[in-house]
Amino acid sequence: MSSSSAQNLEWIPRTKLGMLVAEGKIKMIDEILRRGIPIKEPEIVDVLLPNLRKEIIEIRRVQKQTDAGEISRIRTVVVIGDGENYIGIGKGKGREFRAAFGDAIKAAKLNIIKVRKGCGSWECECGRPHSIPAEVLGKSGSVRVTLLPAPRGLGLACNDTAKIILSLAGVKDIRIFSKGMTKNRMNYALAVYDALKNLMAMNLPGDWRTL
Repeated sequence: MSSSSAQNLEWIPRTKLGMLVAEGKIKMIDEILRRGIPIKEPEIVDVLLPNLRKEIIEIRRVQKQTDAGEISRIRTVVVIGDGENYIGIGKGKGREFRAAFGDAIKAAKLNIIKVRKGCGSWECECGRPHSIPAEVLGKSGSVRVTLLPAPRGLGLACNDTAKIILSLAGVKDIRIFSKGMTKNRMNYALAVYDALKNLMAMNLPGDWRTL
C-alpha cells in the first residue's frame, strides 16, 4: 500500500464536502471547482487528484522580531500540478525545511484551480487547447504579469519560474511580459497564478472551461 493510500484510509473528514468525497458521492474535482465551493481539507485533493507533481519555487530563510529576540524560520513556496489541467500554489513557514514544505503543500492543495486553455493567438487559430484563449493580467506585490496566447510550436516564452508553473498546468505555448520586482520569485509565481485564476473568471465565447 502506498503512503498516500494509507493517509487516505486514516482520513476522517471534518467538512460536508470532505464526507461526500470520502463516500464517493463526488468523484471529480471539477464538480467542486465549477460550483466555487472552497476546499478546506487537503485530503480532498489527494483523493480526487492522486498524481500531482510538486516543484519548489523558492526556499528562503526569513527573520521575525519578537519580544524574546529574533527568530529565524524557513519560508518555502511550492507549486503542484497534474501536468494537464490543474495547479495550486502555496507557501509555508517552519523552523525546519520539512515543516515549511509540508505547510506549503497543504496550502497549494487548498488553492487548486483548473487552468483554462485554448488557442487565442491570431498567429495560429488551430482551435486546439495548447495555449490560453485570451490575454490576461495578474499581480502580486509589485509584480505585474501579462499572459498572452502564442502560436503552436513557440513554447513557453517566459522565465524559469513561470515555466515550472505553466508546465505543471499543461500549457504548451505562451508569451509573458512582466514588470516590477520580477526577481522576487514568490511574488512572480503568485502573479502568474493570479493571472490564471483571472482567466477562469473571464467571460469568453465558447465553453473553454471544459478543455
